[in-house]
Amino acid sequence: MMKNIRLLMMCLLALSASDMLAQENETIFKSSGIHRSGGYAAISNKFTKINGSYANMPGIYGGWFINQRFMLGVGFAATTNYIPVPAESELFPGRKMTYQYGQVGLMTEYVVASTKWVHFNFNLLTGTGFTLQYDRRDVDDWDFEWDEHDDQDPKFFFLMEPGVQVEFNLLKWMRFSPGVSYRQAFGGKGNGLTDSDLSNITYNVTFKFGKF
Repeated sequence: MMKNIRLLMMCLLALSASDMLAQENETIFKSSGIHRSGGYAAISNKFTKINGSYANMPGIYGGWFINQRFMLGVGFAATTNYIPVPAESELFPGRKMTYQYGQVGLMTEYVVASTKWVHFNFNLLTGTGFTLQYDRRDVDDWDFEWDEHDDQDPKFFFLMEPGVQVEFNLLKWMRFSPGVSYRQAFGGKGNGLTDSDLSNITYNVTFKFGKF
């Protein structure tokens, strides 16, 4: 009986010693975890060209801000001004047809030195763009009624828009972020437009609000 007890004690001591000597597995990628979590929303106005014509494009985006470095969220933007459709591409000849362009997708930002009063961030929108035509009529004179038959033949395509911003910390909860990006369309054929007509450099003025 005593021999069995001594043998059991020796086994327990051996297991304890092996646990003390055990080392953590080495890995290629190390994760430091989430130390700080916040979030913000942004209102932005973009200035670009579509099919050679000036396009004004307000938008919004925002999401989860992780460790004062990485934002993961969604974004949306669409044109508001008159973008003329060439006569040969009009769905309804003789009417004041305009292009409507919009985009929506996953929005990510990587912020460098977020706590500094001025710093940079790099962003990327990946998602879907769309175009359609509609009769603008007298919208510029504030006498406009939307007709469900005026917007025709919507076309959807894949879109990527990488960019960079200079960011100024105005307040603890507000930032001003002017920047530039490049919009690249893939498969944007339709409505008289091609990928090259839809792809262009874009300038933006952005204000961000939230917990940084």
